[in-house]
Amino acid sequence: METNKNKGELDALLNVQRKAGIAKFTKEKNQIYADGITSVVNSGILDKALNVGDKAPNFTLNNALNQPVSLYNTLENGPVVLTWYRGGWCPYCNITLHHLQEHLPEFKKAGATLLALTPELPDNSLNTSEKNNLEFTVLSDIGNTVGKTYGVVFELTKEVASIYQEGFGLNQKNGDDSNELPLAATYVIDKKGVIQYAFLDADYKERAESKEIVSALNKLK
Repeated sequence: METNKNKGELDALLNVQRKAGIAKFTKEKNQIYADGITSVVNSGILDKALNVGDKAPNFTLNNALNQPVSLYNTLENGPVVLTWYRGGWCPYCNITLHHLQEHLPEFKKAGATLLALTPELPDNSLNTSEKNNLEFTVLSDIGNTVGKTYGVVFELTKEVASIYQEGFGLNQKNGDDSNELPLAATYVIDKKGVIQYAFLDADYKERAESKEIVSALNKLK
């Protein structure tokens, strides 16, 4: 399992947002978010999630245009970079999606396809794609069905869920009231369907660096 030991270009961008968030929110709100991350750590999810060497379960989900996309069919064309984001409402997700878009040519050069999964309903994921001018496939994992098979889904604390619901209507965005979200996990899956790289972190403000993804892809050659 990888974490951001080697801070890079994306982390510098995210750090600006981290500082802005701390400055923007009250001490109480910052503590609620910190406690939320601690809750994710204590849930044991990082030990249960699929990791390097595990077989990636196949799935078929609809993209933003309501067309089905299958993981295993996509793998026939080369490796897949599979990443999760919480939703278009999340500033850290939007920064990361934009960063991935900028580095998409490097993934393609390595023969890989990038698939991004979100629990948001298709209309919302389409808005996110258009807003960020994304040229890679965004898939709606309604109810976090696929995320659960990969073991990357957790339940928000009541306090965080309440802030999200009051702030932007999380339940309406996702079409359910489960208050569940995926980790901002990223996997590199080889053509045989085996996970060769895994970025898993309880903190949604930490993300996989593109250089680490490209490095993992180049090792497959």
